[in-house]
Amino acid sequence: MEVLNNYQRKKLDESNDEEFYSDPKFVYHLDANFRQNLSDLYEREIDNNLTVLDLMSSWDSYLPKGKKYKKVIGHGLNKQELERNKIFDSYWIQNFNLSQQIPLDTESVNYCLMVAAWQYLQYPENLTKEIARILSREGKFIIAFSNRAFWHKAPNIWTSSTEEERVKYVRKVLISNGFSEPKIIKKFTEPALNIFNFLNKDPFYCLIATRE
Repeated sequence: MEVLNNYQRKKLDESNDEEFYSDPKFVYHLDANFRQNLSDLYEREIDNNLTVLDLMSSWDSYLPKGKKYKKVIGHGLNKQELERNKIFDSYWIQNFNLSQQIPLDTESVNYCLMVAAWQYLQYPENLTKEIARILSREGKFIIAFSNRAFWHKAPNIWTSSTEEERVKYVRKVLISNGFSEPKIIKKFTEPALNIFNFLNKDPFYCLIATRE
């Protein structure tokens, strides 16, 4: 079911996303605090010997090193970044703002991850339906984000919303397109008094959903 209107899908920079991501960015877009929260959550939520799909990924998937994975599949827009990600068994390149069909079999994935990426989706409804299709019956869709973005590449729905409204928006798309009520996790760390540390406190938002 559609949640967004045409205006909400528009973004400041409507040029092809593949051009923007053509240069690899071997940097962390999220602070150490956020990355630790994410890895700890994966440690709890992901069981061993199952298939993981990391959508809109990069050179690091933040997956715990101690886990055993049946297969880890990557997806993104930059070949050099995906090649650098040694946890991937395979990967493919696709712009989800042009096509939302995922080239994987129905019920072939146990976990679908999306980190700091939902904010760039212009057609999240179609993509969410596809993720519901490829997930196994007990499969989980784990979406994590903070308050950072390449703002010129984020649609109006994201740039014009508060952090709380963004959580509600993601939830609405999920429950309107094949998922049950998600578990919502929010973590905030008070800035340290040390002036050099106060930036390293990205808020952590996560929604975990299973198929309806």
